[in-house]
Amino acid sequence: MPEIGLLSLAPVIITLVLSVWSRNVVLGLFVGVFSGVLLLNGPNVFTGMSIMVEQYLVGQASKSSNVGILLLMIFVAGLVGLMEKSGGAAAFAGMMTKFITNKVKAQTAAWSSGCLLFFTDSGTPLIVGPLFRPIIDGLTISRAKLAWIIDSTASPVAVLIPFIGWGLYSQGLIAQEYKDLGIEEGAFMAYIKAVPFQFYSILAVAMVPIVVVAKADFGPMRKAEEDCAQGIVMESSQDLAAEVVNKNNLQKAKPIMVWLPLGCMLVIMFSLLVPQGFPMDMANMPSNAFRASLSTGYICAAGVLMLLMRHYGVRSLSGGFSLYLESMSKVVSVLIILVLAWSLGAIGKDLGAPAYISALIDGRLPAYLIPAVVFLVGAIISFSTGSSWGTYAILIPLTIPIAHQFDAPMYVAIGAVLSGGLFGDHCSPISDTTILSATGAGCSQIDHVKTQIPYAMFNGSCSLISYIVAGVTGSIWALGLGMLLMVVGLFVLKKW
Repeated sequence: MPEIGLLSLAPVIITLVLSVWSRNVVLGLFVGVFSGVLLLNGPNVFTGMSIMVEQYLVGQASKSSNVGILLLMIFVAGLVGLMEKSGGAAAFAGMMTKFITNKVKAQTAAWSSGCLLFFTDSGTPLIVGPLFRPIIDGLTISRAKLAWIIDSTASPVAVLIPFIGWGLYSQGLIAQEYKDLGIEEGAFMAYIKAVPFQFYSILAVAMVPIVVVAKADFGPMRKAEEDCAQGIVMESSQDLAAEVVNKNNLQKAKPIMVWLPLGCMLVIMFSLLVPQGFPMDMANMPSNAFRASLSTGYICAAGVLMLLMRHYGVRSLSGGFSLYLESMSKVVSVLIILVLAWSLGAIGKDLGAPAYISALIDGRLPAYLIPAVVFLVGAIISFSTGSSWGTYAILIPLTIPIAHQFDAPMYVAIGAVLSGGLFGDHCSPISDTTILSATGAGCSQIDHVKTQIPYAMFNGSCSLISYIVAGVTGSIWALGLGMLLMVVGLFVLKKW
């Protein structure tokens, strides 16, 4: 074990710098892990590469619990891809457009549709945006407003759901840290308990209907709405979203292609989980048994959806299965990030990084401020990289040991990492959901960023205050404070 010192932070620092510079989290993580191996084992790059692959990449990926997470992520990606490409999700969202007669109904319908399509953060903008674009144009609602609505119901909703990709990915990172620290609680229950402390995510979702009903737009968004009312419409030359939707054969797709597979998935999951002690006795449930139950639900849901696609003439069974496999292949980059994140955490522990950080902040940073600081750091990293998941990969292996060491409220700290990573991503002009939301709504990326940032910064400020309070109390009542601050603040800003 090398002597604890600043050098133990080198892999994390290299990962951050390279990720921001290249805007590629995979490259940053890879070089960060490799640099840590060289620090531990000497400067021979060939020996170092061999050790990195054998002891860290293969070592982390081959752990039984980690293999279960990787496989589950593959099955999730397969089902999500089927949902997006079958046209069922678009048909499901299309149901919401039948009862729209005014601006408030149009905006709340777009918000509801985005929330109901919780299983796909990247698909939501390309499904909801083109469906509602003609409606909001006809009602003189700005396209920037639509972009904000669908952006606020993509990642902010997905990160609150524990059994889809966002939750499962984060649980994989949490599980590794809990295991190393000897914490017996399962990662799933830890994630569930951290959901009420995801202040930014919850405020971002809740803010939309409040702003819409109260007509509380402010900043550049208010100007965009006023311009639109006068016939000045923000447009984009990109029509990628419309092209995607047109390929989905919407005339044949039915809403049942969403709710029936998801219903089957939930029924199968719970029928397998409840006899094993879910949710009351999660501590004694084997982690692989839990993930096997989830995987079974996702596989069965995909089978039901492929049969429905065949029944309604959307695709043949073989075509549906090919699409299923194609969708699975698209998650490879996520799996690589996950394995590299596990490896970065492992190399950091071998170098003594968590212990060094603990010694560095001991007596200098009160434990109650740890969640607030983590929230701010996560926001900076995700804004710079445009990646929430990359931020989680860097911060969760550092935050959980520190929170454990200083007896900071663990669920608040986990929620702060998840919210901070989302906050920066929500503001970032290089985030994929930012780009997709602008594309789906048919407005320029710069107009979307310009109008959304004040809303995001406002929510971020409310969240920061809530994390300071939650750090002191450890209570979910801090969420109520955040909601109160948001509502009062919106009514104040409305009058400016």
